[in-house]
Amino acid sequence: MRRAFFVTTLAAALQLTAFGRSSAPDTQAFTDATGEVRTFSTNGAIDLRNPFFQSLGTNGRSCGSCHQASDAWSITPAHVQARFDADGGLDPIFRTNDGSNSPLADVSTVEARKEAYNMLLNKGLIRVGIGIPENAEFELTEVDDPYGYASASELSLFRRPLPSTNLAFLSAVMWDGRETLANQSVHFDLSDQANGATLGHAAAANPLSDTQREAIVDFETSLFTAQSKDFEAGNLQTQGAKGGPIQLSAQAYYVGINDTLSPGFNPASMDMFDTWSDVRSSSRERFADARQSVARGETLFNTFPIQISGVRGLNDVLGQETITGTCTTCHDAPNVGNHSVALPLDIGVASESRRTPDMPLYTFRNKTTGETIKTTDPGRALITGKWKHMSLFKGPILRALAARPPYFHNGSAAALRDVVEFYND
Repeated sequence: MRRAFFVTTLAAALQLTAFGRSSAPDTQAFTDATGEVRTFSTNGAIDLRNPFFQSLGTNGRSCGSCHQASDAWSITPAHVQARFDADGGLDPIFRTNDGSNSPLADVSTVEARKEAYNMLLNKGLIRVGIGIPENAEFELTEVDDPYGYASASELSLFRRPLPSTNLAFLSAVMWDGRETLANQSVHFDLSDQANGATLGHAAAANPLSDTQREAIVDFETSLFTAQSKDFEAGNLQTQGAKGGPIQLSAQAYYVGINDTLSPGFNPASMDMFDTWSDVRSSSRERFADARQSVARGETLFNTFPIQISGVRGLNDVLGQETITGTCTTCHDAPNVGNHSVALPLDIGVASESRRTPDMPLYTFRNKTTGETIKTTDPGRALITGKWKHMSLFKGPILRALAARPPYFHNGSAAALRDVVEFYND
């Protein structure tokens, strides 16, 4: 059972090659909550011999442990739970350095492991340990950690693994941008990130070689993943629609394209389903109504006015208490949906009011003003030490969303409807 599961999800190259396979189809379909998701590789078939799938550390993990094709190259709680059930939580994803709620957690029995890894099992969250930088404009005054570990030297930050696909559209690397390095290309940033992940997540004794780094980045940047079929609307590449990964791989992009804060910004950044607005209902076209609905949704995404206020990183930067925008004010990259420049924002996901009992809560005090903030994750502030960066996170790429719940950096939205309701509040 376990071996079949990994063959299906491309989880480990060693198990796949044990069956005599060294590659996988570049558009293999995986069923998700609303239809099918597919990945296309510009390198041809997906090379399972790539270092991405190899255990290069000391704990049995590979990049593929937390980046699975079936989950749009992230992980989902359902599939993590299946892996736990297969061997009682001994799979390489279950390691205490970052998979458990605390690195000191008891993992001696199956029941103990269920408790120790419940954030990973229930929300697909990895624990990221980062301390407060020496030059920080703030100090930590109170910690409420249900797992009894976090401190100023290492806060416990629970975050979703970002997909290792569609990376050709990145403007910032990692939720907090810590791998977006000054005066370096995104390619270099990804190379550094691959090395850091191997040393950290895989507990490698030695850095990756330059050859290994380049091979991993080449593999990742060749991948394009998108929804290709919807149960109600059918094939997403028919009647002029531009869904699916092959169309996505041809999408024009450069850092700064259609930037909200630059002249020439076009709020109609999504046009994949424009032609479906002209689809007419008929007894012969069973998908017509659903396709019209998709087209209406795209129009709303581009045009529905939203009064944006209280968003740090945007309202404060522009000096405007309220900004009239649309969804594409923050999701401006054409047909991709992230921000085309590094523009981390605080949309309130990490605020005290949205804290759940399974999340640590931190109280920070501004050393100059005495102002305090309570948050479950200080985000970019731990990288820069700047008070104004408290709880700022980048907006992720929006393609292949249905295949990789839950949503937001902390997995606080279980389904896409919950994301919509968050913005309706």
